[in-house]
Amino acid sequence: MELNLLLAALSTFILNIPFGFIRQGFKKFSVMWFVCIHAPIPFVILFRHLFGLGFQLYTYPIMVSAFFLGQFAGKKIRIRRDAKKSLAEELQSEEIKKDQL
Repeated sequence: MELNLLLAALSTFILNIPFGFIRQGFKKFSVMWFVCIHAPIPFVILFRHLFGLGFQLYTYPIMVSAFFLGQFAGKKIRIRRDAKKSLAEELQSEEIKKDQL
């Protein structure tokens, strides 16, 4: 049972990374922001059934933690990617300015 719980938690974590990534692009508390948080919930329920977890109380802290850690990881990936992208754009604009002088 513990292995199934870990596999379900890992699946939940991996599923939520893209949703956290997308969620970072929307205004906080907007409709799409809420959709990005709540859309993976049916899949998490499916994981619970596929891995035979049921709804025992001891599974909730692990599954909820995996859910929010996946969202958080996706958010951090998006922030890091956007920072690299803006830095590259700044460097490119500085090179263009130097070439024009």
